[in-house]
Amino acid sequence: MTKVAVVTGSNKGIGLAIVRALCKQYEGEVYLTARDTGRGEEAVKTLNAEGLKPKFQQLDINDLNSITRAAAFFKDKYGGVDVLINNAAIAFKVADTTPFAVQAEVTLQTNFFATRDMLIHFMPLIKPGGRVVNVSSFVGVNTLKKCSEALQARFRSEDITEDELVGLMKRFVEKTKTGQHKEDGWPETAYGVSKTGLTTLSMILARRLSKERPHDNILLNACCPGWVRTDMAGDKAPKSPDEGAITPVYLALLPPGAKEPHGCFVSEKEVHPW
Repeated sequence: MTKVAVVTGSNKGIGLAIVRALCKQYEGEVYLTARDTGRGEEAVKTLNAEGLKPKFQQLDINDLNSITRAAAFFKDKYGGVDVLINNAAIAFKVADTTPFAVQAEVTLQTNFFATRDMLIHFMPLIKPGGRVVNVSSFVGVNTLKKCSEALQARFRSEDITEDELVGLMKRFVEKTKTGQHKEDGWPETAYGVSKTGLTTLSMILARRLSKERPHDNILLNACCPGWVRTDMAGDKAPKSPDEGAITPVYLALLPPGAKEPHGCFVSEKEVHPW
């Protein structure tokens, strides 16, 4: 069976750079995905011009029908997925005047809830020896440190459940609507909370894999690509997208039989404390 790698939100930025690197290094088919088919196919042409041959699949992580269609496609064509990189994400600019409650709802919807929907539908498709990489951020680590002691304890605990985490993410969004998020222990960053949630979710799912599929050697990690020059982060960032792709690609290509890292937060190819 042909191996297959899928990268979400990969028509530009870090996602596109991840697809480029996988096309060069991965022994299998690599899927560039985007919510907008036109933009996705343009990105494929860009890589074709570099002599690379990614395939394209429409995938909008905020559209459940799009997720289920893509999941069915990969199940039918490849019998599952070998590498999944959840890269799709959004961030409001610092200067954006959109009310914070709206920013919180929109940011968590994509970066946490929609990414979780992807994982709900794609985790059962991950084949033995598979690799799952959730592109998170150091902003999440810094945000965690700014949460109340009680929240920090839950996010770091080994026994937090997915349901509890979902409840906490919903609570943050609800509290922003009444402006009570700070007194409830949350910092003033929707992006940071969304990535704190994603890193914690990664650890929960990794623990579940170890328990439910102990012999399948699937490794699941969250990572920080670094501060990268993209539409999202702006042009002042020190890293190129290709440099930002290095750690996600390293985790995607962990050699067969590797036991670690698993359930970790990884930056610059190093495991960082959470």
